[in-house]
Amino acid sequence: MNQHARSQLALGVILVLAGTWFLLDRSLPEFHNVVGKYLEWPGIMFLIGGVIFILALVLRQPGLSVPAAIVAGLGGIFYYQEINSDSQSWSYMWTLIPGFIGVGTVLAGLLGESTSYNIKRGMNLMVVSAVLFLIFSSFLGGWNLLGNTGPAILLILLGLWVLGSGLYRSIRDKGG
Repeated sequence: MNQHARSQLALGVILVLAGTWFLLDRSLPEFHNVVGKYLEWPGIMFLIGGVIFILALVLRQPGLSVPAAIVAGLGGIFYYQEINSDSQSWSYMWTLIPGFIGVGTVLAGLLGESTSYNIKRGMNLMVVSAVLFLIFSSFLGGWNLLGNTGPAILLILLGLWVLGSGLYRSIRDKGG
């Protein structure tokens, strides 16, 4: 099956499923009562991320895993902020977005797109994102897991890691 046929098939399935969903939602109040609470803001973002990921699988386009992970990850951030009434946390939560890109990149690698390259790059993004999250959340009052000197130490360690990986890459590329 060629790319156009797969795309058309995926779109048709999504339209049939969406129509069925809306029909059940409008005609069965029980369905709406049970499922409706999961489709409120920001839970709908998880569903959208899932649909994008299913499209990636159906269309055999592993690269779509990246936007799927970003959308679902943002849904997670907004969900956290909603249940904790913590909109101020955005001042450091944005540092998780590179990690979401990393998750999508790893998924793309696992689905067969430049496997070793994508897994390595995705893991790097997740590590950088986690370190930045710890640093910014400590500085901006989100969490004080690291104490007074923890963020500075993490910045130094992140810098050493970046320097070391750059040196390793340059030595490896020279063949030495």
